[in-house]
Amino acid sequence: MALDKEHLQYPQRSYGMDHNRYEWQMLAQQQAIVWPENKKLALWINVPLQFFPLDQKGIPFKVPGGMTMPYPDLRHYSLRDYGNRVGIYRLLKAFDKYKVTPTFAMNSELAKRTPYLLDVIKERQDEVICHGMHMDALHYGGQNIQEETALVAESLDTLRHLTKQNITGWLSPARNESENTPELLASNGIKYFCDWVNDDMPYQFNTQNGPLWAMPLSNELEDKFIIMDNLHSEDSYVEQICDACDFLSEEATTQGGRILALNIHPWMLGQPHRIAKLEKVLEYVTAQNIWSASASEILNCFTAQQSTK
Repeated sequence: MALDKEHLQYPQRSYGMDHNRYEWQMLAQQQAIVWPENKKLALWINVPLQFFPLDQKGIPFKVPGGMTMPYPDLRHYSLRDYGNRVGIYRLLKAFDKYKVTPTFAMNSELAKRTPYLLDVIKERQDEVICHGMHMDALHYGGQNIQEETALVAESLDTLRHLTKQNITGWLSPARNESENTPELLASNGIKYFCDWVNDDMPYQFNTQNGPLWAMPLSNELEDKFIIMDNLHSEDSYVEQICDACDFLSEEATTQGGRILALNIHPWMLGQPHRIAKLEKVLEYVTAQNIWSASASEILNCFTAQQSTK
């Protein structure tokens, strides 16, 4: 029996997609981007600095990477703490060794709890983006809007006050959002957010409170996703990053500059048996035709060229 013609007729039915959050555009159709010194790749190293509560509530779901055993799950809690006490310093040494520029996505609760780490980040003067309140303070569909409004405002106000930076970037805990999150970010002075991974390059995102830029931070190339979720080896992690670097470099030859976005957790790659793998990645990538920059620098270079259309 054929479907009634009204079955597929609904508001915002349109070519490409059925919403007005952003304009439909294929990657190959985008304006070719030229990075500084004609580099093929912009290298974005994003480092989440996270606080996982020991007594997590898991509302509305257990956060990925969080506690998995009955309370008190000290084994996993202390492993996450290891990243902020030990692993991060190995990462910083590797970044400096290969002269790459990291961006730090920091929970505001961690900034309050670890002044020793906050001081190091501030002294380096690297960009900090807000990673929400903490890893159990999730943004989700159906969340009370007053609750989320307060959560976004407090997260940003706290981090801006403690870092002395004008925070303009956002990465949601677990990359999860409610239907109101983009509007709340725009109204709180956020210029770009990193939750959506449906592209390789930035794109403008519409909200009722003004525009945002979506900065896609690859989940497929994330250390936790490859090693912990997919159960691939550390050698496979290195291989996949190098393959992505090669492919994007080749694509950039004909289509304009590309972004290689790597999300790196201190409690994962900061381990003594893994740090050499990160260094191997950085050695390979920095030997290519890359421009290493903060997330804001990359976005600013991108948006400056959009105005020339």
